Parts: sequence; structure tokens; C-alpha cells
Amino acid sequence: MARVRVPKSLGELLQSMPAAEYFALFGKFGATNEEGLYLHWDKFMWRVPNGISEEAAWVATKFARKTMLKTLPMLLANKSADKEGEHFSYCVPESLFAKLHHIDKSTGGGHDLGDGTFITAKEKDRYLVKSLMMEEAITSSQLEGASTTRAVAKEMLETSRTPKDKSEQMIFNNYLLMKKAVEKKDEQLSIDLILELHQIATFNAIDNDAKPGELRQDNEIDVRNIYNEVAHTPPCYTTLKERLSPLCEFANENHLESANSFIHPVIKAIILHFMIGYIHPFGDGNGRTARALFYWYMLRSGYWLFEFVSISKLIKEKRSDYDTAYIYTETDDFDLTYFIYHQVDVIIKAVDALRAHIAAKKSDFYHFIEWIEKSPVSHKLKRGQLELLKDALKQPGKVFTAKQVAVEFDITENTARTYLNGLVDEDLLMPTKSKKGKEVSYVSPAGLQQRLKL
Repeated sequence: MARVRVPKSLGELLQSMPAAEYFALFGKFGATNEEGLYLHWDKFMWRVPNGISEEAAWVATKFARKTMLKTLPMLLANKSADKEGEHFSYCVPESLFAKLHHIDKSTGGGHDLGDGTFITAKEKDRYLVKSLMMEEAITSSQLEGASTTRAVAKEMLETSRTPKDKSEQMIFNNYLLMKKAVEKKDEQLSIDLILELHQIATFNAIDNDAKPGELRQDNEIDVRNIYNEVAHTPPCYTTLKERLSPLCEFANENHLESANSFIHPVIKAIILHFMIGYIHPFGDGNGRTARALFYWYMLRSGYWLFEFVSISKLIKEKRSDYDTAYIYTETDDFDLTYFIYHQVDVIIKAVDALRAHIAAKKSDFYHFIEWIEKSPVSHKLKRGQLELLKDALKQPGKVFTAKQVAVEFDITENTARTYLNGLVDEDLLMPTKSKKGKEVSYVSPAGLQQRLKL
């Protein structure tokens, strides 16, 4: 990540040039460029046409943005010696509005999914299994330094085995964190809930002498870039409660029904994500807690599909862009629009990835059904048993347990055991007991296709 070029303040620029120079550019430079990009000075300065002053063009752009800016009076930025205190703000240019519309249209817009979306409510339980929630738990942890591979992590979560090290513990915690976000989606946000989420995220997996579920008690913390330079100094620890309380009020206020204070739910969820990262209320685990709050608010707002959408995977792939979006906001009058654009693009890609996953699952299962219907036993099997049979055919020798199947399909262990025993009754799985003789495992036999008489 290259060092970010920081713009001069608008006041400095206005004093350094005649008004006629930037007045002449009003109307030629808007909030975004012709491609709909909301550029920070860091990128903007290189895109100004020859013969035009970059700084004058920037002034014209800033004025265009100021006409659209919405200030968030509850969210105070850092105070400095020469300022009364600044507040965060954002705007919604047309290109951002279009992206938000795309998200709403693709995910149901906070309503039950139906015609026009890529999955119907009826298909939800068929294709949106808990393994998709596991993906976010794994990549969110890897984003924070967990080194466990995806395969090992998935095996741990599916079998519910005890984590072996800190990396596995982080992943296990994040899985519980996602489930807690679902469980708490109808509750209002409070400092206690934020602390509860942090405690789950960091149990036995925390650094910097921090304590799970407790606000930091000092200022011995900063955020550094790849050059080991201080990129962000969080607010003083003595102000944490007075910053988190209005953040909770902001989260709980109904911004959907007021024409004067409307805030799109996706934007609000992104702002909550940003603010936890900015305030940095904990000695460690801020990122995990911030992303959990994003999911909590999306689910609270009716976007149930986000229980299965993974944003951390895409953030991890381009971590520097994520960090830069934070820096852009802090270095340009606390304008959250930069971070909002970044996260909206991540969300769109994540939803598109889920769409592709579901399309592949549908196609795979329909082809399997066409093939398995030739077997005389197929009409005796339930949908869940057919899914298990499909996996068994792909991996001869694969071992299934009631606990693992229950987690995978989000069903009770008794129901999972009924599915598995039904396949045993049809001679399609082989039961085997552990050495202790308590837990029964089920093994996919060699020659399964022949047993199906196919």
C-alpha cells in the first residue's frame, strides 16, 4: 500500500487562489467523476485534465460534495486543540445510490425474497446451509492473523471438536459470534451487547494484555501501516463510553420513516462497522467485533440473506484497499463516503459470489436427482438423505456423524441420526462404533453406486 497523499484543508486552498479560478470550474467537477468514482485527493490529483489546476478542481469538487453532505451529529470525531470538534458525514451520489439499489434488488431489500431474486424463500433451507456461515467465521479470523487452513477449520466446526490452538479458537469464537448476531438481531444495541460480542470474539484468543468483554484502560494502542508508521491514533480511553453511548443511540434510532433523517440500512450498517474500527474501544479484537455489528444490523434490518454472505473473504483478498478506505475518511474531513463506497463494492461482490454458489448447488443437485431417480431406492429417501448420499458417492470412505450432519443442515442430532440410520437400512451407509462404544459413525462404502443398482 503506497503512502496516501493528504489534501490541504479547504480553508487553506480558498486563501491560496483567486475565487474566479475555482468558480470557473463549478459545474465541470461534481461529487464524482464521469465514471461515478468518488475519488480522494490521493487519486483525484492524477486525473485532472491538462491545463486545469488540480487544487482549483479539488475545491470545485469539495463544494459539489458539500451540497450533498449529511452530517451525523451523534458521531463525534477526534477533538484537537484548535477545533471545537468535528462530526462524521457522508453523501449519496447517484453512483452510490445505484449500487444500493442493486444490493436491495439482489437480496430482497429487507423483505422476503421472491420473484426477481436469485433464491426464493422456499429454496432457502435447501441451499443456505450453515457451512456458508462458517466461511465468514474462518475468513474473518484469517483477516486478523489466524493461520489455520480452511479445510482444518471447517472440519473443526462441522465436528464441533475442541480448538487445538489460538488460531482455531479465533475461528470457533467467530462462528459463535455469527450465531450470536443472529440470536440478538431483534435486540437494541447497547454497550453491554457490544461487550458481549467482544467477549465471544476474543475468548482465549486475545493479545496486547487486553481482556475479553472489557473496554481498554489506557492509550497504549495505535494502528500502523505496512511501513510501521502510525496510521490511526484511537480516541482517548477516557472518552470511550461517551462515544459508544451515542453510537448505540444512532444504531437504535429509526432512520427509515423520517424524510429528513433517512439513512439507508446498508449505509448505517457500514457506519457501525467503521465506527468500532475508528473508536477502537478494545485492546484487541476490534475488527472482529466491528464486522459482527455490521452483520447484526443487516439482520436486524431484515436482510436475512446476510447470515450466509461473507464479506471478510473479499476484504482479506485486498486488505490494503480496506485500510486505505479508513485512511481516506480520516484525512478528508471525516467523510465516510469513501468507506461506504468500498464496503458497498465488497457487499456486491460477496452477494454475487453467493449467487454463483447457489446456482452451482442448484445445477449440481438437479443433475444428481436426474441420475439418482434411476435407482429403485431414490423414492424412499428424503431431501436431506439425498444430499448425504450425494456426498457419500463423491467420497468413498467418508465418515458421517449425527453431530456433524446436525451442524451442516441446521437440524437436531436426533433428526440427523434418523437420516443416517435410514441410509443404513437401505444398505447405503455402514455403521461403526468408536472404540469407547458410545458414538456411532457412518461410513460411505466402496461400490455405493452398485448398491444403488445404477
